Parts: sequence; structure tokens; C-alpha cells
Amino acid sequence: MRRQWNDLSKTFQSHAPGYWAEDPPEAWDSHVWQLKHRIHSLAQIEEHLTLCEEERSGILLSGTKLALSITPHFFNLIDPVDPEDPIRRQIIPRIEETWYADTDMADPCGEDAHMPVPGLVHRYPDRVLFLVTDRCAAYCRYCTRSRVVSGAGEQELETDYEAAFHYLETHPEVRDVLLSGGDPLLFSDSKLEKILQRLHRIPHIEFIRIGSRVPIFLPQRITPAFCQMLQKYHPLFLSIHVNHPRELTTEVKEGLERLANHGVPMGNQSVLLRGVNDNVETMRVLIHKLLMCRVRPYYLYQCDLIQGSSHLRAPVSKGIEIIEGLRGHTTGYSIPQFVIDAPGGGGKVPVNPDYVIDRNEERVILRNYEGKVFEYPEPQMPVAAPLEPAATLS
Repeated sequence: MRRQWNDLSKTFQSHAPGYWAEDPPEAWDSHVWQLKHRIHSLAQIEEHLTLCEEERSGILLSGTKLALSITPHFFNLIDPVDPEDPIRRQIIPRIEETWYADTDMADPCGEDAHMPVPGLVHRYPDRVLFLVTDRCAAYCRYCTRSRVVSGAGEQELETDYEAAFHYLETHPEVRDVLLSGGDPLLFSDSKLEKILQRLHRIPHIEFIRIGSRVPIFLPQRITPAFCQMLQKYHPLFLSIHVNHPRELTTEVKEGLERLANHGVPMGNQSVLLRGVNDNVETMRVLIHKLLMCRVRPYYLYQCDLIQGSSHLRAPVSKGIEIIEGLRGHTTGYSIPQFVIDAPGGGGKVPVNPDYVIDRNEERVILRNYEGKVFEYPEPQMPVAAPLEPAATLS
């Protein structure tokens, strides 16, 4: 089994043209064509997939909560007959999205309560989240911001750009800005560059981050010209979002490598999802493939308590089990930090296996990945040795 998984971790496959075999390759390679030909309806999906009743009902109701939209590139990754396919579970609506648990929340991260100006979330002392758009290339069914993303929900995202820039200019404690939404990489190069220019001119902003799933949903967007534009605004970091190894196709790998070649450091943020990546084997393959794409695994998120996502949420114990199954069994660079975004706006809380067995002022008792126990003495002030009397000169 280990050899099988190791072999998979080196496999990058193109799924083009898939269901679009009649279109010329230059069309497929255009992100404009990809966006124009997104899947939006039940009729389009049923042309290619055999749906179960839960999916069919979910698709019919999808316009009341979170829109349905899938790029041709990502649609080609879906198993056409298996409703439990891990790619399919992330992107095809199900009727369970309309079932709300008592613990579900519309705004689980408490962003609305930490928004000093429309579209700007200031929840941590030295960094802000700048929600620049409410649209994505495709819509994940567990989306944390489904209340405002896609235009289907009851709440609209209202971003006041000038008020946000003014707030940032007058708050010197802010050193880090994360652009998110929606997905900022849906903007044209020129529109995104205008935002980067404004931020880059603020002296106390030390670096900019962009959160995006576009390199996965729409790798055709990662053009040489786009990468050259980003290169002008270093230090700039990109947080991508990959949940399953099959999402890392040949086209995605090429796009990520292009970004890395232009000096853009990248980290991956996965969401722990039931039936998608909630086991050590899948996560091990994913993190190894990410490193081969020059992306460092960054976070493994416990799925937020977003309304209608309970069927996709795995228990916290599963995340701890995965981290314990990785620690010591692969390189430390590839192990993400498992975190829970504390409900209501408490921020990211790291959750780790218990490696500290006991501790006091004198020592710490530890266990390693093999279960072996070790003692580490706490530092003690050394006692000075008595000085020898100086020799008497005769």
C-alpha cells in the first residue's frame, strides 16, 4: 500500500479536453473561455453525470443559498457515476445543504462584527482581511462566506474601497493585508494591479497576501503576464486551497511552478472534509504532491460551522489523528498546522496531538511519534564553583 500511495503522489494528469473534445485546444487554454463555459444548471450536469436523488434535489435548490458554478477544467475531475467521489462532494450541491443543525452559524468566524468599514475585517491586531469581491470561479459547497458569496444568499457583500484604503492609511499597526472574497484572481490583471499599487504605497504595510482557489479551479488564469505583474509587488504571498490530490493536475502544477518561478511563495490551506480527505493516506499524498508543486502545506482547517455543512464536517479527533499520522512519518515541511477558527470570531486556535505527558519547573516529559517517552530538563541556574585562593608570590 505504501508504494501505491507514493506512486500516486508523483502522478500529475491532464483531464483536458474531457467533455469539451470538440473545442480547439486554444479555447480550452483560455481562462476567458473556461469562465464563459462554466456549468450552471441541472440540465448541463445531467448531460454528463448520473445523479443521485440527494444531488438532484440539492441542485434544484442551490440558487436559494449558494450558486452552482463549475469550470470545465474542474468538472472534468468529477467521477461521472459515484456520488461519494471526493471531488464531486466538494462542488455538486446536495439536499443536505438545506438541513441546519442547532450549532450552525451564518457567520461562524464573526467577520461582520469586526468590520470597521464595509469589506474590511480587522480581527487581529496587525493584519486585516480585505474582501474585494463576492464572486468565485466555482463555488465550494462548504464555503465559509456563503452568506455573501455568489449573489444567491440573503446578504450582499458591500465593499467600500476608498473607505478601506483610508482606514489602512490611518492605522499604522496594520502590517499585513490579505485579499480575499470571493476570489481576487477573477479580476483582470489591470484591476488587481490597481489594488496592489494602492496597498504597496502605504509605508507601514510590509507584505500582501492573496487567498485564491483560482489556480485550482482555473489554472489557465495563471499566465506569464499575470505572474510578471505580481512580481512587481513583492513581498507578496499566495494562499491556495487544495483538498484532494486529484485536484493537482498537470495544468495546475504548471501554473503553480510559474508563480514560484516569479518569486511568489505559496502555502496551501485545506479544509478537513468528511469523505474527501479525512484519512492519513489521502492527506499524505496531497502534501507530498503540494511540495512537488513548490507549495508548502500551511493549514488544515476544521470545517467551519457554516449553515448546511454538517454532512461535510469530520470530527476534530479525525484532524488530530491525521496530524499524528504525519508527524515523524514525513518531512516537517509537509505537515500543516491543524486549526479551528474559534466560532464567533475567536481566531485560529492550533490543535495538536498531546506530545507533552507531564511538566513542572524541573522537567518536561515528552513522547515522540513512536510512543517512546523522553525527559527534557528545564534550565537551572548553575552553581558557581568556589574559587581557588590565589598563589602567594615568594
